Formats: sequence, structure tokens, C-alpha cells
Amino acid sequence: MLARSPTGTWLPAYVPKSTTLLSVLLLFCAAVESATNGFDGSLLNGLNALPVYTGYFKLTAATTGLNTASVYIGKILGLSVAGILTDRLGRRPTILWSSLVSLIGIVIQTAAQNIAMFVVGRSVLGLGACWAGVASSVYLTETFAAKWRPWGVAILQNFYYVGALLAAGVTLGTGKWNSTWAWRAPSAFQAIFAIICIVILPFLPESPRWLIAQGRPDEARLVLAQVNARGDTHDAAVVAEFNMIMDHLSHERAVAEHKMSFRDLVSTPVARRRLLIGASPGLFSCIAGNIIASYYLSSELKAAGITNSNDQLKANVVLNAWCLVCCLCGTQLAVQWGRKSTALVAQFTCTAFLMIIGGLTKKYSSNPAGASQALVYGNVACIFLFQGAYSLAWTPLMSLYAPEILNYSIRANGVTVKQYANAIPALVLVYVMPIGLANLGWKMYIINGSWNVVTFVLIALYWVETKGRSLEEIDEIFEGKKEARTQHNREHSGDPLGVESDKKRSAEVVNVLVAK
Repeated sequence: MLARSPTGTWLPAYVPKSTTLLSVLLLFCAAVESATNGFDGSLLNGLNALPVYTGYFKLTAATTGLNTASVYIGKILGLSVAGILTDRLGRRPTILWSSLVSLIGIVIQTAAQNIAMFVVGRSVLGLGACWAGVASSVYLTETFAAKWRPWGVAILQNFYYVGALLAAGVTLGTGKWNSTWAWRAPSAFQAIFAIICIVILPFLPESPRWLIAQGRPDEARLVLAQVNARGDTHDAAVVAEFNMIMDHLSHERAVAEHKMSFRDLVSTPVARRRLLIGASPGLFSCIAGNIIASYYLSSELKAAGITNSNDQLKANVVLNAWCLVCCLCGTQLAVQWGRKSTALVAQFTCTAFLMIIGGLTKKYSSNPAGASQALVYGNVACIFLFQGAYSLAWTPLMSLYAPEILNYSIRANGVTVKQYANAIPALVLVYVMPIGLANLGWKMYIINGSWNVVTFVLIALYWVETKGRSLEEIDEIFEGKKEARTQHNREHSGDPLGVESDKKRSAEVVNVLVAK
């Protein structure tokens, strides 16, 4: 059974009455970007191991890096407007446009006749993916059912390995074809995620926080009821969350005399602190060392002693299946144990395994012919353990942590900055990694492990724990106890949930919002 849901945009919505089904649909739709990214990384991993692909484009170390890294060119260009589109068009329309742009990029990449066309296709794909990356994480954070929000937002990035596993399986199957369709078919299959997203979007509501910011509180309350209580607008949890959101957005708009912009990110010491902490997962996850296995697993395995291309493709499948299990466990750890604790343990483990991989790779490279099977498989095991440790923390935290740290007025633009913090160094590292591996070999692992130590210290000193808190309660960590005082006054007024004063509060807040 479907019910019409107000959206405040040109894109209509007819949502299912079941809150469980609605939550599942929200998760699958928002996951399009992470699944696309995972498919893309694993796809290039597989293609770089295929002679029919490297031979068709006559790739060198430099052009291999260009083909692989070009997706980040589009991401960097698209991020300049991603936050603006998300705030002005709405969360759902931005996700729709991002999916359509991604499809265009996939078509160009699949039909590529030369390196230039391949790079253009991947750049367009990156453009769409970056818009989806900003809009989807913000959308899910603001819309997902409150009782499941931390788990749902954390698992969002886990779809990276769903896409990666599919790509690994597809490239393993097509890798035996002796034609360009060995790499064109997997490229075309990447469109499946954008198509799923486009099909699901009409059955999802708009973000209630975005609706309130547009001066539509009654519509926002209905959306909250549809997501949390099967459409019951008088449900106690719905009323409490609605009042909390209204109070917070009223406070934010009351102290801001201008429309939301990038200037808000640095306008106050609190905003700057939020930005630095919120954007850090983008940078830290990028430089942790996973780029080697994510894009150049064939080179990494070759350096470890696995030289057969079919064996490398098989290893790609097993690795992504292993990482999917690890990131699901990591999601539970981040929710139950805490974001900061999970990040610290995983970062320490990643650093240790990078150093071990570097040492074992050095030992193998010094005498490949005389290397024992134990050395080869021990190195491969450490590669798997490193990727598992990375997936345990950085995969869920990449989507979970930033939207929690950033308050509404800077959330979309702040997530954009987080994406910049990931895309810019990724563009550089993905391009130079094959050159570095060819010239420095095992030293690349030691260099990477060394800067991971710095990352560990920064997390320990500056990250704040958000476990078990609502978005509004997280605001109190940075800005004080204004909401606690509001709730205290509410409880002592004889109207603990704010039901009697709800219409009056809505009218007052709307006047503030419209005036701004």
C-alpha cells in the first residue's frame, strides 16, 4: 500500500506504509554512490590484470594511472556545486540527476575507442558519483528512521564492497573472452546501480529537515511519521523528534542572517572545528594505504609472487568478499563500541600490516626464484588482513561520521569538503601509485605506514565520540546545552512532548525561516 508523501519539489513521492520496507528502500537508493565506487575500483583492478584491456590501449605505467585516476577528475569538478545542488534542488532530485549523469559516463566509457574517450567517460562518471556521494549521505542521515539511523548510515558505505564483489565476479567471467567485450561488458554492467536508484526514488520521501528549512513543517512532520511510525503524526517519538528539529533549525537560522553557503563552514571557531573533524575521514581513509589493493591489486600480488592473471582475478573476488564481511562487522563495532575507538584500533592494525607487507615484499623481490611458498602466501595473507582492518573502520565511518559531526546549516557543504579531502589526494595517489610501485617497490608500503602513524595521533587527540546521540544531541557537544534547556522547560510546562504548543511553535519557526 502506497501513500502520497509531500516533497516540496517537482519529483513526486508515493511511499510504502511499512516503515521497515521504507527503510530498506532508503538504504538501497542512498547506496548507489558507494556501490558504484566499489564496482569502479574492483573493475579497474580486474581490467588492469587483463592483457586484452592493457593491450587495446597500449598502456604504460603513466597511462594506466591516468585511465584509473580520471574518475577523480570528474569528482573534483563536480564537488564545486554538489553541496549547492543538494541544498537548493532537494536531496532526492540531486540523487536523480547524479544517476542520470553517471549513466552517460558509463555509456561513453563502455564505447571508448581510445584513451581520451575512456578518460572522458570516467570523468563524467565521477561527476555524477560525487553528486550522489554528497546528497545520499546527507539524505540518509536526515531521513532514516531515528532508531536505526547510526546502523543504517554506517552500512551505507558497506555497499562499496557489494559493488566491488559484483565487479570482481563479472571481470573474472569475462576475462576469458578474447575480445574487447572482456572489458566493455563489465563497464556496461556498472549502470545497474544508477538504474536501481532511478526506479526506487519515486517511492521515497524528501528529507524532513530539508522540508522544514524550506518552510514546510507540516509536510516534514508527515514524512517523519511515515519513516518512523507508519504515518502516525501523533506518535510520541515523531512529535519529540519534530520538536527537536524545529528548535535546532530555528536556532541556527536565528543566528544566521544569510542563506547557507560555504562561508558558514569557517564563520565561527565551532564551525571550523566541526569542518576539520568532519572532513578528516575523507583524507584519512584515502591515505591509509588501500588505494594499492583497491586499484592495483594485480601489481601488488605480482610483487608478492602471484603472477598469473587468472589467479589475480580470483584473488580479487575473494578479497572483496572478505572485505564485505569485515565492513559489516565494523558497522556493528562503530555503532556499539564507538566511532573513535573503532577508528583507532583499525588504524593501528592497518599501520602494522603495511609495515609487514613492505618487509615481506622486500624479501621476495631480493630473490624471487628462491622465494618459498610460505613467504608468498604469508604476504598475500597480510594484504588480506590489511584490507580487512581498513574495511572494519574506514568503510562505515566514511559515510557515518561526517554527517553526524556537521550540523544542518553546514552539513551538505561540509560533506562536500569531506569529499574534496578524499578526491584530491586520491587523484594524485591513484595516478602516481603504479609509477611509485614500479620505481620504489616495497618502500611505498613503508612510506604509507609512516604517515598512518600521524593519522592515528590526530584521531586520538581531536576526534569526538558520537555514539548513542541524535544529530541534535551531537550539536550539544560543540555548542552547549541549549536543547537540554529547551526540553527541561518543556517538561516543566505540563507539555513534555510539545503537542499543545506544536502549531504555535511551527508558525513561529516558519516565520523565522521564511524571513531568512
